[in-house]
Amino acid sequence: MELTPVLRSEWLKIRTLRSLPGALLALFAATTAFSAIAGVSETSDPGFDPLFTALSGVVPGQIAAVSFGAMAVSSEFQSGALRLSLAAVPRRGRWFAAKAAVIAVPALLVGLVTAIAALLVARAGLGPAADGLGTGEQVRGVVGCGVYLMLMALFAAGLAAVLRSGVATLSLLIPFILVVSFVIGDATGTVADFLPDKAGQLVLRETYDDTLGPWSGLAVTALWAAAALLAGAWSLRRRDA
Repeated sequence: MELTPVLRSEWLKIRTLRSLPGALLALFAATTAFSAIAGVSETSDPGFDPLFTALSGVVPGQIAAVSFGAMAVSSEFQSGALRLSLAAVPRRGRWFAAKAAVIAVPALLVGLVTAIAALLVARAGLGPAADGLGTGEQVRGVVGCGVYLMLMALFAAGLAAVLRSGVATLSLLIPFILVVSFVIGDATGTVADFLPDKAGQLVLRETYDDTLGPWSGLAVTALWAAAALLAGAWSLRRRDA
């Protein structure tokens, strides 16, 4: 079977399952709103980073990206949907690749649009505090933000394929992103630089003095996402539908 019909069918599922477009809308709304709030915050802190402040809405907004990836895969394990999908596409690797593709593309596009909107509203609030941001830094922040959100969605998708549950995936990832990652970061120093969220968010900073740089940090997040997807693909091949 050619990949194009598989992509078309998987894209149809993304479009018609209401919770998935809703998650992307929540990604845009939450990220933009929190960035707007951050844009009117205090800027006298010596460690103030205008780029990260402008894009800081990504920190809570990424929960919606994670939810999008997890729900897109976990929906297949409800009411025997996976059996129907694999009956139409017997090659499980091909089917999972198509699923990953239709998660990645909208997550990337919405992530880019969201980053642009967040940057614009936050800059309006920051005023002169953001005048030092160069064009290159802003482009890097926007592109990196879109890629980061896409990778987090794929990371969640891979874990959902392993756990076969959206609830279990979100129960694991949301506390990790919002709580555990910060605790580990305070306790372990540079080890935290290689966590998927910490590493990827370096691309959102104007300045950085960590072990990794913006793009190498994003590469670490990409490795986490690739590992999760490979584990998900292995799980699909080894376990009954």
